[in-house]
Amino acid sequence: MSKVLDITYNLFNLTFIHNILGSAMRFAVIFLGILFSAHTSAGVYKCTGTDGKTAYQSTPCVAGQRNIELNVKTGGSTDLDEQQKQQLEQQKKIDQDKLEQERLKQRQAQLKQAAADESAKNQFLIKNNPGKFSAYAIPPYQFDQLPVVVKNHQNRLPDIERFRRQAAERALATGACSRVEASELNARSAQDALVFLINCSSGKSFYYNEQELTQ
Repeated sequence: MSKVLDITYNLFNLTFIHNILGSAMRFAVIFLGILFSAHTSAGVYKCTGTDGKTAYQSTPCVAGQRNIELNVKTGGSTDLDEQQKQQLEQQKKIDQDKLEQERLKQRQAQLKQAAADESAKNQFLIKNNPGKFSAYAIPPYQFDQLPVVVKNHQNRLPDIERFRRQAAERALATGACSRVEASELNARSAQDALVFLINCSSGKSFYYNEQELTQ
């Protein structure tokens, strides 16, 4: 009976010691894993001064030194100076694009306003001369809904509206057009040579280019 108790006691001690050692081993493995991860994630920096001397440290290099980060896990490296330069260039391009977009919006707003001012003059002329102009002789061109032929020259929209009025008045001045029914930009137009077609109530038509209208 005594021997049985001794054997049982020894087995219990061995099991207890085994459990203790197992727990300690698992803790050690976990601790080393955490320690290794912390070490590798910290990074290593290769710093080269103007004198050519190189130092390896766990913190980024000071200003004036070439700054290279080494990845101890993969063996790769990153030139932080070049990376920062690329980031600055990308940000500069983004800022330039934003500035250009703002300038484009401003130019479009000015263009729309100038065209609206000329169109208002056209409507004033028609309203005060109903015998010479049809009510729809010079309908305003809407910047966001331009006919194809006008859209091709939309950057000259204020000029187009002004020339439509001048072309209509030129046709009336011939004496062969008693009333203007329509004054439109014509498909014959080129960017620097706009052409306008005037249709009269008599059925007669007139073509004027901008060179004629500016004489």
